[in-house]
Amino acid sequence: MNPLLALSNAHPGGFREIPPEGASAHLGAFQLVDVREPEEFVGPLGHVAGSALVPLGQVLDAASSWDRSRPILLICRSGARSGRACEVLARMGFSQMYNLIGGMLVWNELNLPVSRDPSGAP
Repeated sequence: MNPLLALSNAHPGGFREIPPEGASAHLGAFQLVDVREPEEFVGPLGHVAGSALVPLGQVLDAASSWDRSRPILLICRSGARSGRACEVLARMGFSQMYNLIGGMLVWNELNLPVSRDPSGAP
């Protein structure tokens, strides 16, 4: 069984929601996409190292080049914008989207590692 499925819950919007603890243990399985604005990406909450910055308004265009065979973890500040991004991807025919529950707010509360490098590097 896919461990990501066991760690996540189905959402009626056609995607899955995963808590930060589960996501952090399997980061290598995901394409990491942060849908916040550039100033948030490098701001106080930082970002998950290895994330690509694709603001929500650009997801539709950017997604055309994404690997549909690999799960995508969508990240934002609280989980709301990334949930909307998951819905956009579901309408585009993507099937392996995961919304980070609580976003970077909860990620930081759990003291999980963050980066502030604008390139997404650790």
